[in-house]
Amino acid sequence: MMQINKKWIFLTILLLTTILLVLFFGFLRSDLIGSEKTKEIINKTELEDNQNVYSKKSPNTTLRSLAEAKGIEVGAAVLMKPFYEDPTYQDILAREFNSLTPENAMKFRRMHPKPDLYNFTNANALVTFAQEHQMQVHGHTLVWHKNLPGWLTEGRWTTEELTDILRRHIYTVVGQFRGEIATWDVVNEAVESDGSLRKTIWLEGIGPEYIEMAFRWAREAEPQAQLFYNDYGGEGLGRKSNAIYELVKNLRQSNVPLDGVGFQMHTSINKPPNPEKVAANIKRLGELGLEVRITEMDVKIHDGEGTTTEKLAAQAEVYRDVLRVCLDAPNCKALTTWGVSDNYSWIPDYFDRPDLPLLFDKSYRPKPGYDALVEELQVTSNE
Repeated sequence: MMQINKKWIFLTILLLTTILLVLFFGFLRSDLIGSEKTKEIINKTELEDNQNVYSKKSPNTTLRSLAEAKGIEVGAAVLMKPFYEDPTYQDILAREFNSLTPENAMKFRRMHPKPDLYNFTNANALVTFAQEHQMQVHGHTLVWHKNLPGWLTEGRWTTEELTDILRRHIYTVVGQFRGEIATWDVVNEAVESDGSLRKTIWLEGIGPEYIEMAFRWAREAEPQAQLFYNDYGGEGLGRKSNAIYELVKNLRQSNVPLDGVGFQMHTSINKPPNPEKVAANIKRLGELGLEVRITEMDVKIHDGEGTTTEKLAAQAEVYRDVLRVCLDAPNCKALTTWGVSDNYSWIPDYFDRPDLPLLFDKSYRPKPGYDALVEELQVTSNE
């Protein structure tokens, strides 16, 4: 009897031990699985937070809403690849900006790839997007010396033939978007740094009158749109800005339908624009009855001094200064950055240097430059 009891006791202990081991390892496995799921959830949450950084922001604190309260356009240049492939790109564009500029989609080579062929696919997509999100479109650009198709640059044209090519291009492109695009860069970068007219296919093939012709043709194609001359390096006071001033003054005196001047404002923290000189230039253009738009702003930091944090702080002040000058000028109507976020800027490739020139970082998080613009709009709104 004693032997039987010992046997049952041994079997009971063995069974209990087995049960405990099964429970222990089952718990351990579930804990490990739970831990992995937790990590997965955390990673997914962090990704969503990055991609939807503004989901919890009040609409009243967006750049767009503040700019609209001030009666000013705040825009961004748009590239087609992220526009089509990155939903967050579109979300930020619609949420933070009330204007867009096609960065490349409306340039001559993209629009008019063959003599008798026009491609409006990408431009139409941007115009439709703008209409769906109550945004303005700034057309860019009708007449430029770059981004031209080979059939045009490699051809041997008479003055009459080249004039007809440019006329038909402007009529066709502007006419395509009649009633849909409010403002156009008609002529882009026609003036050299020394103040002379740039030697381009248009100047050498047609003559200096191509500038006047282009504006007149654009007005005939779309009587309601505002027409701009656009250039870089002429934002302040100096030889080039003086030449641009004389050019547009003469155009106005000849009753050419010119409505304003675009300041590209590609600048840097190393050589920022002088706010007083920019203000003086805007003022004298206003006295000619011309509006001004900041059309392509970005602020390079790679040539500046200090840590990245210090460079971004300096960049923010450049953005702030330019917006302040624009807000103080009754004839300055818009500020557009040349891109949405740092990973889609032209600057790193062009200068072969890493850079962070825009308002949003590569994860679409707002940078100090964005905060500076918001603060400036809030300050002026409360005055």
